[in-house]
Amino acid sequence: MSRYVMALDQGTTSSRTILFDHGGRIASMSQQEFPQLFPGPGHVEHDPEAIWSSQLHTARDAMARIHVAPEDIAAIGVTNQRETTVLWDKATGRPVANAIVWQSRVTAPICERLKAAGHEPMVRQKTGLVIDAYFSGTKIKHLLDAHDGLRARAARGEILFGTIDTFLVWRLTGGAVHVTDVSNASRTLLFNIHTQQWDDELLALLDVPRAMLPEVRDSSEVYGTTARNIFGTPIPVAGIAGDQQAALFGQACFEPGSAKNTYGTGCFMLLNTGATPVPSEHGLLTTIGWRIGGQTTYALEGSVFVAGAAVQWLRDGLQAIETSAGVELLMAQVNDTDGVYLVPAFVGLGAPYWDPHARGTLVGLTRNTRMAHIARAAVEAMAYQTRDVLQVMQQESHLPLLSLKVDGGAAANAMLLQFQADLLNVPVRRPVVAETTALGAAYLAGLAVGYWQGLDDVARNWALDREFRPAMPVAERERLYAGWCRAVERSRDWARD
Repeated sequence: MSRYVMALDQGTTSSRTILFDHGGRIASMSQQEFPQLFPGPGHVEHDPEAIWSSQLHTARDAMARIHVAPEDIAAIGVTNQRETTVLWDKATGRPVANAIVWQSRVTAPICERLKAAGHEPMVRQKTGLVIDAYFSGTKIKHLLDAHDGLRARAARGEILFGTIDTFLVWRLTGGAVHVTDVSNASRTLLFNIHTQQWDDELLALLDVPRAMLPEVRDSSEVYGTTARNIFGTPIPVAGIAGDQQAALFGQACFEPGSAKNTYGTGCFMLLNTGATPVPSEHGLLTTIGWRIGGQTTYALEGSVFVAGAAVQWLRDGLQAIETSAGVELLMAQVNDTDGVYLVPAFVGLGAPYWDPHARGTLVGLTRNTRMAHIARAAVEAMAYQTRDVLQVMQQESHLPLLSLKVDGGAAANAMLLQFQADLLNVPVRRPVVAETTALGAAYLAGLAVGYWQGLDDVARNWALDREFRPAMPVAERERLYAGWCRAVERSRDWARD
């Protein structure tokens, strides 16, 4: 048997490759950052060639670090920053423009027009999504509108669309395979999550030619093999999932009601809802988790735009700390926030509010307020926003949460996780292997080639690092959360013209 599975983890600011062994342990890792492009206010782009070259470099480097031959790799799994959109020339393989990143608000005017025309109920019913610049469909429309003749070329099949997973697999296979998986397709505004097909009504609404779209496949199957010039010997490419769905899988959240929260730049909470999609009336997204052997697992998702980014603001904006890790020492100087709340609505509020006009708000200041209080409020805001999302998830899914699995950079902060457990009144569980996104992609690929035998095999690999148990009195918990809700109301609708 081959010794490792390779995960390509293509993120918003860096590309990583991790080699995992059969126990789900990290054998080798390589990471490389790439440039962020900001062509205008609220516009975010990436050079697809920089993404590809950084990803290929890390793959080769991860192998070289432990002297691994291609024959030692059982399969490759791909996980990716979701919604980021690339168009490229099928004949040459060259991108026709920079990739538009999921964070970019460049298509907000398109979204406003679609909502004003009354299309959101239909879009919501078919896709499980809200109409927002976050998703891929309006980005495709924007690129096709911006370049003369591009839509006609796309209709002839000369221009291809892909989210980052699709672009990487196309490059890995030397242009032989143009595919995506259901988890990424479900984030495009073009995919009907009930029929699991590209939807003609949605394609017509955004004027996107069907000929440019990838084939939608399971999240765990062999799509093709790498071209010989990539690693020398072909390796099966056998797993694809968007980053948050991959993390849900990597956390072994296989049962309905199991959930994970990723504390990164933003917070992304996903709850497994089983074989049935659960519609949301209160600002959550209904999405596909994965599809294996034709069997689909759905999830509810809550997207918090600013989580760890608030700590970055303390570091770079206020210069209150030298490193992000320093926030734990600063907040430890005080026992609580002394009534201070920070609502980090720097780019509006995501789930469950979806208020683009909200703005960051700091309330409860007194002459006694110190920077340590503000630092603690910034960290506690991650936990409050998580409770906002989880309350709606439990109301709509009717699934009780027994514990919350956590990952992401801020999950290293023990004070955050203890406060989170107190605020939710459930145990918070942090795994030994924190790289759950890459691990999920590896599992999906390994399952497809028999490296792991089934979900039970995968679940046995999950190992607890530390569990945080709730200890806060009920009255105190509810008093603190009521204060947060009042602070959020102060931030709402602030920047409307």
